[in-house]
Amino acid sequence: MLLLHLQDIDEPRWKQRLSTLLGDYPVVLRSDTYHCDDIRYILAWKPYADAFDGLNNLKAILSSGAGVDGLLTHKNLPKNVPIVRFVDDELTQCMSDYVVANVTMHHRCHSRYRDDQLAKNWTQFYPPPAWDIRVGILGLGVLGLDAAKRLIGLGFDVRGWSRSKKIVDGLSSFSGADEFDAFLSDTDILVDLLPLTPETMGILNYENFSKLRTGRLKGGPALINAARGGHQKETDIVKALNDGTLGAASLDVFEVEPLPASSPLWSQKNCYVTPHIAAISNPQSGASYFARVIRDHEKGMPLINVVDVKRGY
Repeated sequence: MLLLHLQDIDEPRWKQRLSTLLGDYPVVLRSDTYHCDDIRYILAWKPYADAFDGLNNLKAILSSGAGVDGLLTHKNLPKNVPIVRFVDDELTQCMSDYVVANVTMHHRCHSRYRDDQLAKNWTQFYPPPAWDIRVGILGLGVLGLDAAKRLIGLGFDVRGWSRSKKIVDGLSSFSGADEFDAFLSDTDILVDLLPLTPETMGILNYENFSKLRTGRLKGGPALINAARGGHQKETDIVKALNDGTLGAASLDVFEVEPLPASSPLWSQKNCYVTPHIAAISNPQSGASYFARVIRDHEKGMPLINVVDVKRGY
């Protein structure tokens, strides 16, 4: 039996789609009547503290999102139960769409031209070509690599930083703490697609912003965060935008969500706020993915995209 524990998500829609795909395999909601001993899989998002209580026969925990930090930090997460993360072509495409849109916006200095429009100021400035702009991507997993390949295809000079080096045509790869500063020092637009781990918590801070390359983008380097709000120190972002350490920022995730009305980011000049919509788990494609995972596993096949709990992703 599959249990859905999807906070802030349309559970009935997921149940309907999964039930259709799984046929005779039962799918239940928290509000349904079921016996905990019958639950073999749980599909979870932002699980409550008691989400795993009594689930003693779990074969796998399925994460409805690409990130699994919310599961790994759960105080009552069952030990020795594999966690399967969501890897989906549509989610990957949407994330790359978001990254490409914001990279090109900052490259073409839309912040400057927006201000000029409001001021009715006709001042011509010609941004450099894409090959003169270095885009640095933090995190070269499925999402980071796809975004990198698409930006390379548009002519940008792309570099990436990750736990281990990646060999990709046209990509300059950096890895580990020893190469982090070198990665930042030649980056004009910094894109964060890292998983949230103890090591990456607060990585988007003023000290690191000050290491980015200056002089290439008009107004200063730009930041794009579509990964996790825990990566960024928002007071540092505001400070950096105000003193020119950063020229612009696009933020889709925040330390507290929804972003409080009191946050200065709402009205911060050159800061573009979106409400965590860069890439979502679509019930259509998501249900197809997890139904396939369950069917294959019930046939004795190994689970796919299993999280390395020690690494945190």
